Amino acid sequence: MPDTPFSGFTAPGFDAVQDAFADNFARGEEQGAGFAVLLDGEVIVDLHGGWADRAGTRPWDAGTIVPVYSTTKGIAALMLAMATEALPAGYETPVSEVWPEFAANGKEAITIGEVASHQAGLPGFIDEIDPALWLDPPACAAALAALAPMWPPGSAHGYHPLTWGYLVGEIVARITGRTLGTILREDVTAPLGIDFRIGLPEAEHYRVAEILRPKALAPLGEITPPRRAAFLTKWSAPDRGGAIWREIEIPSANGHGTASAVATLYDAYANVGLIGGKRLMRPGTFAGLTAARVDGPDLVLPMVTRFGAGIMHNNLKAFGPFEDGLGHCGWGGSLAIASPSRGLTCAYVMNRQSSSLVGDPRAVRLVEAVAGCL
Repeated sequence: MPDTPFSGFTAPGFDAVQDAFADNFARGEEQGAGFAVLLDGEVIVDLHGGWADRAGTRPWDAGTIVPVYSTTKGIAALMLAMATEALPAGYETPVSEVWPEFAANGKEAITIGEVASHQAGLPGFIDEIDPALWLDPPACAAALAALAPMWPPGSAHGYHPLTWGYLVGEIVARITGRTLGTILREDVTAPLGIDFRIGLPEAEHYRVAEILRPKALAPLGEITPPRRAAFLTKWSAPDRGGAIWREIEIPSANGHGTASAVATLYDAYANVGLIGGKRLMRPGTFAGLTAARVDGPDLVLPMVTRFGAGIMHNNLKAFGPFEDGLGHCGWGGSLAIASPSRGLTCAYVMNRQSSSLVGDPRAVRLVEAVAGCL
């Protein structure tokens, strides 16, 4: 195989970030990857390296896009925040007020904020479903609305790895009359020229990097019913990566973009809802999005988690040494983080997946290198 190709740039004083990026490849841990950093709204790092295909023939460059899996959630959470501004009670609105069918089986009092912070008790389907249901978002949302929660809503939280997107997507559609991906495209990414989509048109599929799946399962600890429903049944996820999976909208899992695009969108978390001079939401809405709503043992992930209305806090120190860090990790290793106090945003994307649940070491090294340059 030819020598690993690298491209992109780092601003003066950030050479250590480029070194850390190259070191991840030297360790044999990467196939292809991108890493981007914004400081006070300015791109100071935008690196691309390795290969976009398994065979090592197509260099990963500035035009390569990749699914970022659950790192999509932090972007979808911005769209949900924008939608809640139309509601007098905002996040405290019961979901059933905008989506009456959701009231089934004792869920009538669950609020939008509780759904967004993983308190709804719907991390997956206990009983068998046809996995093709995941490829029909309206039908999947309807099936979730009919379920009984797996724990008393509001009494605890447990990460909803896939169902979160169908629930949030339906809530946004009920409030606005538009899909979440449409709002993202029409109101944010197209006007600002950001290379990120939730719902990727077929004409763009040729740009997508090939994914190398992890060789081991993530360590989940004791297999409880919520963990089994979320991760471990034959029907807990669709066939990921096919054309239909890319084209539909799954706001929890199938956002596609470049590292610089992901960083640009997450920069809203570093700037009170402002991206490139465009204000996405009022400061009060931003406070409702980012304030911790849950903090404690997670019933699905084997760790203590702290969530706002869809965005994670840095209590696990997976987002580098930033005490105020806000961000999200994605299946296989992707990561986006923002530090409001430093005006800093970082995003890491890749196509060789690891089995890390939170804080892939490759991403952490890069974020720590950035911190060391500040």
